[in-house]
Amino acid sequence: MMDTLSIENLKKGAYDFDASGIIASTLLPERVLQFGTGALLRGLPDYFIDKANKQGLFNGRVVVVKTTDKGGKAEFEAQNGLYAQRIRGVQQGSTVDTVVINAAISRVLLAGSEWQQILALADNPLMDIVISNTTEVGISWHEESIFAEPPASFPGKLLAYLWRRYQTFEGAPEMGLVIIPTELISNNASVLKDLCNRLAVHNGLDANFLQWLNHSNYFCNSLVDRIVPGKLSAAEQQLLDESLGLHDQLAIMSEPYALWAIETNSEVVRQRLTFAAPNPEMVLTESIAKFRKLKLHLLNGTHTFCCGLAILCGFKTVSEALEQPDFYEFTVQLLHQEIIPCMVDDDVTLAEAQGFASQVLDRFKNPFIAHYWESISLNYSTKMRLRNVVLLERYATLNAGAPPRMALAFAAMLLYLHGRHGSVPAQAQLFPNKFGEFYPLQDGNVSILNGLWANDDIDLSVPPLLAEAQIWGTDLNVLSSFTQAVKDAMHQLMLQEPIALVAACVTQKTMDAA
Repeated sequence: MMDTLSIENLKKGAYDFDASGIIASTLLPERVLQFGTGALLRGLPDYFIDKANKQGLFNGRVVVVKTTDKGGKAEFEAQNGLYAQRIRGVQQGSTVDTVVINAAISRVLLAGSEWQQILALADNPLMDIVISNTTEVGISWHEESIFAEPPASFPGKLLAYLWRRYQTFEGAPEMGLVIIPTELISNNASVLKDLCNRLAVHNGLDANFLQWLNHSNYFCNSLVDRIVPGKLSAAEQQLLDESLGLHDQLAIMSEPYALWAIETNSEVVRQRLTFAAPNPEMVLTESIAKFRKLKLHLLNGTHTFCCGLAILCGFKTVSEALEQPDFYEFTVQLLHQEIIPCMVDDDVTLAEAQGFASQVLDRFKNPFIAHYWESISLNYSTKMRLRNVVLLERYATLNAGAPPRMALAFAAMLLYLHGRHGSVPAQAQLFPNKFGEFYPLQDGNVSILNGLWANDDIDLSVPPLLAEAQIWGTDLNVLSSFTQAVKDAMHQLMLQEPIALVAACVTQKTMDAA
């Protein structure tokens, strides 16, 4: 039976790699409190911290708070917090495949049963950084007592921790924390700070504490970007264990690309985040607006535009779609001819957008990560509004006609959400792909959209579909030629193989109305 990855087993030294740096890292003091045990935190912030520790540039470990009741911490305890991270993908056309054993995590504490131990960490003067990823729902308002054990919400837990630290150090300004949420909401730290202030007032905390909360702590908006799917497949797990000579229950996989943009103009923050030094993928900047736009429109927006079309073509994963030459070229043209010209402004230069787009294409082609279009289609119409409607509007201001690739993609989305593919009839809340497989339509607006269809008549249905401001935030019929372009594309999608239309769009053939 194979030994488990742990400090004790690494000290045996019977392996083909040098474990001295890993073992040395496990002796470092605790400096970071992290809310969340998820793969993204372990694959990005904890990866950066571990890398810096091994170079002697941060010298601090992470205490993780498990905020949910699901599961326990036995695996972390059995492995002393150690885990392997396999980094696989494509960078600048070359394949990357490396394995790192991460020693950043010192221990995991359960909020539900070990709350007093968590609060006691606030008494440690070295614990001056907080990181979180409690999902977008985690940063939300709950009217609650922060003296509960524990408070229910993440803002409640954080405020209770801050109150304890304030009391322990009698409001010393230098004992404030650097707080960096990574939840995927705009201005995540600003929203979190506002919630903490509301909760402080609700709980009757004194004015001196509010002064300390707002002026001695550093809430930093941040943006994270790295695909970290989580656990390996059974086959990949076996190969990793065999290569290490140890069994790792916590192993994760990630792509090579990484970005953690942190918004700050504080020298205190820069001095504390010394783990940024060896990590060029960590960017400390006065504004993260540029990075938000690049990610939102070029990565997320391209995913959203391509999603329905890829599913209609029969592709299951992003990399599978990008392996098809016409679909790859369609994506390239969508990025460079339609999206990028609509987003270059005072924040983003043309060169920056083109460089980011090149990285996006490498990431999309990653054959080692199965990123399913079905997953990307979750809340599809909402994603289209948040990521791409502004691009459609911008295109209309810059051009006389409609964007052909965006229009085809939008038409494919409407058919997908209607449960239609060619001659196959609409299905309630389901989409039948070309292979007879059914995809559940996981979009809260499906019933609204289906109610706007006029007996499946495309010409009658498209105008009210595009006019639904409740979904799109505006009436899309006002965009130059867009209504007709969507109608034409939908007619053709009902008559031809979608991949043939993709190829026609690539070669700029006209999609005449049926």
